[in-house]
Amino acid sequence: MAGDPNEGGIPLVGGPLSDDKTPRPDIPAIMPVLPVRDIVVFNYMILPLFVGREKSVKAVDAALSGDRYILILSQKDETIDDPAAEDMYQVGTVGMIMRMLKMPDGRLKVLVQGLSRARVKRFVTDDPFHLAEVEALPEAEGKELTSEQEALIRSSRELSEKILSLRGISPADIMGVLNSVTEPGRLADLIASNLRMKVVDAQAILECEEPVERLRMVNAQLVKEAEVASMQNKIQSMAREGMDKAQRDFFLREQMKAIKRELGDEGGEDEEVEGLKKAIEKAGMPKDVKKEALKQLGRLESMHPDSSEATVIRTYLDWMTELPWKKQSKDRLDIKAAKTILDDDHFDLEKVKERILEYLSVRKLNPKMKGPILCFVGPPGVGKTSLGRSIARSLGRKFHRLSLGGMRDEAEIRGHRRTYIGAMPGRIIQGIKGCATRNPVIMLDEVDKLGNDFRGDPSSALLEVLDPEQNFSFTDHYLNVPFDLSSVMFICTANSLDTIPGPLLDRMEVIRIPGYTEQEKVKIARRFVMPRQAKDNGLKESEVKLSDEVLAQVVREYTREAGLRNLEREIGSICRKLARKKAEGEKGPFAINEKNLHKYLGVPRFLEDEKELVLPPGVATGLAWTPYGGEMLHVEVSTMPGTGKLLLTGKLGDVMKESAQAAVSLARAKAEQYGIPTDFHEKRDIHIHVPAGATPKDGPSAGVTLVTALISSLSGIPVNAETCMTGEISLRGRVLPVGGIKEKILAAVAQGMKRVLIPAQNKKDLQDIPEDLRARINIKFVERVDEVWPLVRMFAKAPAKVASKPAVKPVPKGEATPEAKTPAKTPAKAPAKAKAPGQTR
Repeated sequence: MAGDPNEGGIPLVGGPLSDDKTPRPDIPAIMPVLPVRDIVVFNYMILPLFVGREKSVKAVDAALSGDRYILILSQKDETIDDPAAEDMYQVGTVGMIMRMLKMPDGRLKVLVQGLSRARVKRFVTDDPFHLAEVEALPEAEGKELTSEQEALIRSSRELSEKILSLRGISPADIMGVLNSVTEPGRLADLIASNLRMKVVDAQAILECEEPVERLRMVNAQLVKEAEVASMQNKIQSMAREGMDKAQRDFFLREQMKAIKRELGDEGGEDEEVEGLKKAIEKAGMPKDVKKEALKQLGRLESMHPDSSEATVIRTYLDWMTELPWKKQSKDRLDIKAAKTILDDDHFDLEKVKERILEYLSVRKLNPKMKGPILCFVGPPGVGKTSLGRSIARSLGRKFHRLSLGGMRDEAEIRGHRRTYIGAMPGRIIQGIKGCATRNPVIMLDEVDKLGNDFRGDPSSALLEVLDPEQNFSFTDHYLNVPFDLSSVMFICTANSLDTIPGPLLDRMEVIRIPGYTEQEKVKIARRFVMPRQAKDNGLKESEVKLSDEVLAQVVREYTREAGLRNLEREIGSICRKLARKKAEGEKGPFAINEKNLHKYLGVPRFLEDEKELVLPPGVATGLAWTPYGGEMLHVEVSTMPGTGKLLLTGKLGDVMKESAQAAVSLARAKAEQYGIPTDFHEKRDIHIHVPAGATPKDGPSAGVTLVTALISSLSGIPVNAETCMTGEISLRGRVLPVGGIKEKILAAVAQGMKRVLIPAQNKKDLQDIPEDLRARINIKFVERVDEVWPLVRMFAKAPAKVASKPAVKPVPKGEATPEAKTPAKTPAKAPAKAKAPGQTR
């Protein structure tokens, strides 16, 4: 194209202008120059050119005003808009302008006929257009063709025919023109003008003066073009086969649609896609999420409906449209009504109720507050899970419980990636979808029992879920778009905090729920358990007559746990036996008293007289905390002649082993003070044993018990059987504070102990212990080990069979204490005095 880079001159006709005997025209010596780009013009061809550049337009006008001759030169660089003499090739074609048409935009459309090849001798001027002095390049005289030349001509014709066939062009007319040309030079120009070549290659053919050599160059280009056309045809055939199958499937689907329309069974994929589109519009998604959903919908439209990937995308869009992106339940912000609901559902638990009411109060004043993460820690059966349901009911929110016990796969929290048909979102997103609101109460049960393996660490995945600074943009692997969890109220439950990772625990507000006292269990059984069990077993509440005394007997003799599960099982057992009586025709009400209770529950499992009335020397009673509540722990120490070896048995953990070694060192340091041989570590072997060896035991609360049992064994003085203790020791003799005080005191009271020794620094923990529980046991505070031995050494009244004998052995001079010299009847009154709070100090 001349003057316009967006259009080009394409040869429309490929044939000779005249026969071989047509005389050559007289070429003028000086003529205007028309630079063209992207094309080389050959002899004997007619082609249209668009002329738009100012100099080119003037050159055409000059040619038309003269003899219509113009020299057509190809540009070396097509990007140059105003080419100079050096920017054009020196060999071109002299053309005659046959026609000219002016376009509305000022351009010219000229029809040019190639007459002769010519070379520029010199450029005369370039203003107002290029004017050059030229010399014609004559064609060599026709000679008789050799066999080689004839073969070259035939090869060129056959290759041309092959290329035309591969391109799907009918070769009949064109081959007729090619067959009529017998001169090598004219055949070369004719074929070259219709070949797709680069300007450099076409220019090389134009500049070649030898006709046979020019045809040989054209033949080489034909070979390349035939290879390209063959490969192109192969690619098109492969594509056509795929298109044929797609068209066949399309036609079949259209026929199926037509059949369905005839049967009145219209619908199908179009309606499904349209329905998904409407669902996306109504879902209330954020802008970015909606964009991703529409993108996946567009992919679904272009897929075969029965493909596996279409199934995956369809399921994904179902999840996206069913999630509550904006829908949320309205909080019930009536503080008094919420308090009534909590009181109706649960007895006591004042701290928990107070925290929930505080949350509601803040929510009422600041509706945009982020949801808290509460963690209820306590033994099984104290009502942690049911408390979560009550919280949801008091808030007016949906409730979803998610059990984390034994979970090892991180994908359970973050979801599976959409790489296979069975992929699903994580259980957090599943729970929100099930609740159909974006602000439910989600209880993460047993968070302390999370595991991890090669599939990831779920506890680490929970960090993003539970962090208010991150969960507003929680990204599930399946959804792959952020979902706001900041409005969700998460409640975690655990039996112990020891196994919860520190970073996860740091995001929680821990609320401890210790076990219940006997009186609390009786009230809960009367208020909640009995009505529920009577109803579950087909009885009326009025048909079951259990007094508070009988319920207390059930608690004492059949259940010794921190929670209420066993108590509920025992009451359920009573109700089932009463239901059988009713089914057999007996009429209620059915009264259960202390005398016939064993007929319903069997022999009591726990008896008051099970505890030892007198402990032998070397035995002390300690208190331990477990995830299931407080427990009594007997420590036995036996010494025998030997070389000072220390033997520890009873499946003790590292902490208790260290406490035992510290107890031995402390006893050695204070041997004279306690009246024991100072060289016992050289002449006696010490065996420390904690019974129930199959149960692992560990924790920093047995130090006081270990050193007391050791001193008792070495001195031969027994420890008071009604006294128990807890606390850790240091090598300097200090009694260090421990945890789980309420659970331990509950266990002591349940076992009928009269006195308990606890570290003085645990005095603050007494506020968690009800007044009636403190009144049932004498609580003593100790700061140093020296204060323990005078309080626990045997000074109480001995059993009846040994009442006439003194209960205390003589104490070495300087070791007697006022309490050791007190008559046996004096400490028997101590529990009664313990009712006054001041006596516990």
